[in-house]
Amino acid sequence: MTTKKKIAQTAKKASKKTTEMQYHVHLKRGDVGRYVILPGDPGRVPVIASFFDQAKEVAYNREYRTYTGTVDGIKVSCCSTGIGCPSTAIAVEELIKCGADTFIRIGTCGALQREVKLGDLCITTAAVREEGTTRQYVPLSYPAVADLDVTLALRQAAANLKYRAHAGIGHCKDAFFIEDKDIPIREEIDAKWNAWYKSNVISTSMESAALFVVSSIRRVRAGEILATIGLTYENAPIIAKVGIEEAIQTTIEAIKLLERAH
Repeated sequence: MTTKKKIAQTAKKASKKTTEMQYHVHLKRGDVGRYVILPGDPGRVPVIASFFDQAKEVAYNREYRTYTGTVDGIKVSCCSTGIGCPSTAIAVEELIKCGADTFIRIGTCGALQREVKLGDLCITTAAVREEGTTRQYVPLSYPAVADLDVTLALRQAAANLKYRAHAGIGHCKDAFFIEDKDIPIREEIDAKWNAWYKSNVISTSMESAALFVVSSIRRVRAGEILATIGLTYENAPIIAKVGIEEAIQTTIEAIKLLERAH
């Protein structure tokens, strides 16, 4: 085979790789921006995209719904992950292959500390890995930590917008209904909840550990901001869906800050 033919085949393979459609999210390179906002609920994607300019839906498969638009001329996308760490890890892995390198999850949480009130924002700095997905990536001794630049941008954005926000460690779980009284290992779960309260863990949700661990391994940036919709410290995991718009606005502002610092 001539050198010219080898070069042509290599170029063809590279071109195919860059335009390859990802199996779950149904996206390819060019469909998303480097910044991707990650809600869980597919229904929340068009709500977040309403804060973009020229937003349009580019894919919708399974729980993965994606819109892409711009914010101050910055190409930004929003892709839902579904509930929990397994589907979140899939989304992040495939979005990275599509060219994304900065992720901000917008979600909801229950508060574990009494200073965190209904509607407050929680900016997750790291996650308690009480889920199963990340254990199939790395040993449990490996920390699930948010990117420092993204975390600081979220904190600064909340301050700029004068929103009440708390930065701290979040708890990440797989089972939503572990607060129920008839769980067979009730005593064991209660002992762990008590440990999280005493350890100053500020929130509980279901996706952060996978987001942080996968992003750290793949050398991309990730952060998380959560609207407090329940007070888990009062055994009320869901009270009212409040603070979500504030979380969206904070995320948009944080992306602007990150882009200016780039």
